[in-house]
Amino acid sequence: MPSFDVVSEVDLQEVHNAVDQANREISTRYDFRGVNAEFERLGNEIKLTAEADIQLDQMRDILREKLIKRSVDPRVMEALDPTPRGKLLHQVITLRQGIESLLAKKMVKMVKDKKTKVQAAIQGDQVRITGKKRDDLQAIMSDFKAADFEIPLQFQNFRD
Repeated sequence: MPSFDVVSEVDLQEVHNAVDQANREISTRYDFRGVNAEFERLGNEIKLTAEADIQLDQMRDILREKLIKRSVDPRVMEALDPTPRGKLLHQVITLRQGIESLLAKKMVKMVKDKKTKVQAAIQGDQVRITGKKRDDLQAIMSDFKAADFEIPLQFQNFRD
């Protein structure tokens, strides 16, 4: 029975490379010369440190640009509010991975509303889609691509 999994994952090695490139760009930019600004990756989080709000905004733009160049969707970034510590501002950006249960339920409902011979099941932080015909599964894939979910989706483990 054909099936596939819908997941939302981030390649952390590419994120690490993007953070390194962003640090290099900050060290060479004229507007950051003599400023204490840096990116630091801590697991699923990226910590931005700067002296002013405008610098944090520029750093987020630089990071977004580097992630796009490394083929990482910037919709996985969720920026928290900046916190002042001494004369520096720190901002944590978390990288969202996995499909939240509310969104997974929305996906299952979308599959059931199509009234095709396809079943959807939530398995942890992914959704498994199974059906008898490969064409039905491909139609569901195209519907998911057309739907506007707030996170990037990948389709894995397509089996016949």
